[in-house]
Amino acid sequence: MLSPHALELAQTLVRLNTVSHNSNLPLIHFIRDELHKLGVKSRLTYNADKTKANLFATLGEGKPAGVILSGHTDTVPWDGQAWTMDPLSALVKDGRLYGRGSADMKSFIGIALSHANAFLESDAPFAVHFAFSYDEEVGCFGVKELLADMRDAGIKPVACIVGEPTSMVPAIAHKGVYRYKCCVRGKEAHSSLTPQSVNAIEMAARLVGKLRDMAEGFEKSEPRYEGFDVPFSTASVGQFHGGIADNVVPRDAEFRYEFRDLPTADAAAMQASFVAQARELEPAMKAVAPEAGFSFETICEVPSFLGSETDAVTRLAQRLAGERRVTQVAFGTEAGLFKQSGIPTVVCGPGSIVQAHQPDEYVSLEQLGRCEAFMRDLAAVREIG
Repeated sequence: MLSPHALELAQTLVRLNTVSHNSNLPLIHFIRDELHKLGVKSRLTYNADKTKANLFATLGEGKPAGVILSGHTDTVPWDGQAWTMDPLSALVKDGRLYGRGSADMKSFIGIALSHANAFLESDAPFAVHFAFSYDEEVGCFGVKELLADMRDAGIKPVACIVGEPTSMVPAIAHKGVYRYKCCVRGKEAHSSLTPQSVNAIEMAARLVGKLRDMAEGFEKSEPRYEGFDVPFSTASVGQFHGGIADNVVPRDAEFRYEFRDLPTADAAAMQASFVAQARELEPAMKAVAPEAGFSFETICEVPSFLGSETDAVTRLAQRLAGERRVTQVAFGTEAGLFKQSGIPTVVCGPGSIVQAHQPDEYVSLEQLGRCEAFMRDLAAVREIG
């Protein structure tokens, strides 16, 4: 049964507009102030222009170990989506909490916050850390600053639970997400004089074809990792721009592409192979125009995540969630970055990714009740393993 206090906090967070292109400071300051009422200090780390912040707080200061409850505070936008209600309404109807971020993933944060006092009063031999980040939705940028601050402060948690929506089934693996932009510089000319030009769109298209070849190679030859909806790595182009007129050979073109690599694959090697193929095309381009060629820009690099069913944090999450199962998820999370930092990690939170990012996003109150039981029992745990 979901408590009114937990639901109220989840609703409060949903009502705050933290779409990634906005500041998340009103939400962060709300959490900071709620924790301050309990005598808990928060560590804030900011982006470059200090319009966004991460929050890290310890409940149970002085205990020798700590378990992180991790969540991101930003959401995706809702422009152009067919919502039947205000996305910031936090409407409760027919056993569901509606609103942008209700499933992904403000409800988890609100329920964790509602148990802050229970964590403070807990006799558990470990502290509970709150780690709430900015800009997860656009590339997991904020959590990198949070982890660096933890490292500099000598904070060494023993486990991390990332509360992304898994229907409260602990997830032990997900693919990585690596996105890049390729800019192509050619040489313009009147379209009647094509031998005197380098067509940036055509050269970009050749490289896009190479990417498609890579994708087909993954599907045909890569060792399968069963349990994923798509049990092999993928590559795809998401955007393509170029040209100014039908009768002008285009000087410039650009496209954006991504790799989603299995936890057993090597995304860096994929990108290196793709760049090498671009370099093979450049000599013919430079023979016509020395300035022609390809340049690459990293948009985001979110590492894959691979935990284990035998990890103590996985077993802990199974006990708290009342689940014997584990799962794998198709979407990216911050879990891989926590794992890279040496912190055993699992992903487990209320709601389904099927509802996330959708019009009329929602999470069921039944799922929130399960999450609250998870938090309540976490405060009563006597050992992690």
